[in-house]
Amino acid sequence: MQFHQLKHFAHGERRHAASVQLCPSPLLGRRRFMLGTAAALAVGCLPAEANVPVPYDWNAAPPMDDKLSFIEWMVRNRNEEAGFLGQRWDRFRQAVASRDLWDQRDMRAFLLTPREHFVTNPNLGRAYGPHPLGIGYGVTISDPHIVARMTSALNVARGNRALEVGTGSGYQSAYLANLTDKVWSIEIIKPLAERTRRLYDSLIERGYDEYKSITTRHADGYYGWEQEAPFDKVIVTCAIDHIPPPLLQQMKPNGIMVIPVGPPGAQHALKVTKQQAADGSISIARSDIYHGGRVSFVPFTRLEGDLIKGTPSASDWRL
Repeated sequence: MQFHQLKHFAHGERRHAASVQLCPSPLLGRRRFMLGTAAALAVGCLPAEANVPVPYDWNAAPPMDDKLSFIEWMVRNRNEEAGFLGQRWDRFRQAVASRDLWDQRDMRAFLLTPREHFVTNPNLGRAYGPHPLGIGYGVTISDPHIVARMTSALNVARGNRALEVGTGSGYQSAYLANLTDKVWSIEIIKPLAERTRRLYDSLIERGYDEYKSITTRHADGYYGWEQEAPFDKVIVTCAIDHIPPPLLQQMKPNGIMVIPVGPPGAQHALKVTKQQAADGSISIARSDIYHGGRVSFVPFTRLEGDLIKGTPSASDWRL
């Protein structure tokens, strides 16, 4: 692949002093520039890329049996940078080997989601590392293995109504948008919600049409999104010591939720199924997707007016 001299860099968004810049991935008109990974990392920003050249096709999937074929397909169809594609492939193979991915739909979604767009500049070189990364505001983008396993456990099919609580970097909903064309996401931190919405919109302008299916809002995710309920799938990307009753109520019968539950640093990622019997009665089944293994997520918070408070308790819920 021939790399051309980079002539334009878009400026990152301004954020508060405790956070860092996120690469904005803007539409750059008809000019196309490609930059090698080493050069991109040297300046600390993702290369300014051209538009996605091929319209999104739900029936199309990149090769999953050969690294070079995958990279060639993605460069041709998605116009993404080969260096990051190689890292994505390597992480994909490790996720399959560790049983974090086990379904063809989820494998496709993992391979089509450009994680490098959702990390901050200083972490760009670690975008596909097996660890969470800070994104500012005291929150993180989760380890790609955890994202893969939690999403795989949801068993999302196209047409399912999926709710994410905790938009964060935007990576989780971007992943979901390759599984279903109906995604809603809630973020409690207003400037983060606004920043991620701008990122989605810039990627849509570049041709990532699948992200048009993501509807976002700034709100307290504990109470779900009643106006858009019921949901087939719910994924919660922050930890709490109980399952929020409003989220259970907003799930369809036989719907699935994946949520980290437990004290700080010692949570369990639970798969919660709202089962409906033949007589119409409802029961709740729980299973641990890590079979007793612990996970660590940032804590769930609650919104009081414009202020973010500590973790909500079950007593905060009023019928």
